[in-house]
Amino acid sequence: MRKSWILPLVTLATAALGVMAAGVTPASAAPNTPLRVMPLGDSITWGVGSSTGNGYRGPLWNKLAADGHPLDFVGTLRGGSMSDPDNEGHSGYKIHQIAALADASLTRYRPNVVTLKIGTNDLNESYQVSTATDRLRSLVNQITAAAPDATVLVASLVVSTSGSEEQYRAAYNQAIPRIVSDAQAAGKHVAYVDMSSLTTADLADALHPNDSGYQKMADAFHRGVQAADSAGWLKNPAPAAARVQSGITGKCMDVNGANTADGTAVQTWSCGDGANQYWSAYTDGTLRSMGKCLDAAGGATANGTKVQTWACHGGANQVWQPYNGGYRNPASGRCLDIPGSSTTDGTQLQLWDCHGGSNQKWTTLTAG
Repeated sequence: MRKSWILPLVTLATAALGVMAAGVTPASAAPNTPLRVMPLGDSITWGVGSSTGNGYRGPLWNKLAADGHPLDFVGTLRGGSMSDPDNEGHSGYKIHQIAALADASLTRYRPNVVTLKIGTNDLNESYQVSTATDRLRSLVNQITAAAPDATVLVASLVVSTSGSEEQYRAAYNQAIPRIVSDAQAAGKHVAYVDMSSLTTADLADALHPNDSGYQKMADAFHRGVQAADSAGWLKNPAPAAARVQSGITGKCMDVNGANTADGTAVQTWSCGDGANQYWSAYTDGTLRSMGKCLDAAGGATANGTKVQTWACHGGANQVWQPYNGGYRNPASGRCLDIPGSSTTDGTQLQLWDCHGGSNQKWTTLTAG
């Protein structure tokens, strides 16, 4: 069993690194595999320096569509002239800033492919360079925890003419394959994508590629997707996040103030379209929004226990099962309840004995 598991990973790593025998072309990804792709990173992900604003995203979209995939790019931002411009490319962002937003975006959009290119601003601004690769490793682990079925393609940093970045770039890039191999050894679908084919002739300015450079990036990410498919890594996307509507008309389950801090109240609020009203059901029984899990406070099981969001930890107080048109926490045997059937916005949810009332009815989500 172990031998058959290792071989696909070696194949994937070889293809993603661009190390292929002469005349060998990676197998095309299965045309019926829907791809929900999250381009994640900084201004290079956004597409600064490209004539269309699409960066590598435009030509990558074209290549994947030509392979026959049903295709959706996702993210909170929209940029460029392409028909599907959604992405998470945040200009000027460093590794820790992407980490701060990643959980919320990943749990909302549930991508099955993440293209990650990050670190340029850390090196260019000499920001905590000694910890940059450790922070990248932590980010990769964070992504695979929030999107456990996703293939994560981690790109090396492209060449620049910035003296500050260049003094650190080689060492940073050399560390990425080890980060990737450690993730693979842990059973995660993570691959390295080598961007060394870009030269200074492929730059629009000191840091950003021009159109030819972005085409090379798209080619490299495309090979990574094809290699992931050859290794059997590509899975159908999990069900996308959706609002959890109450049996009390017009009210939805809501994370107070869209706060991502542990202990934030989960409440009812008039239904809207904010990210703090979008929830995903995971196969481990958790319900997640804003990168956090629905949590019975303190692991308590008594009637009246407050419900909040908390960092996901696998505890029994974070497990919820569909029950009688709503949700029950099996550890307590109690249901997710709106106190007193209140219709007031901001009413914090609680655990209460299951009775099937409208204040315990909720839209049940499909886990994935």
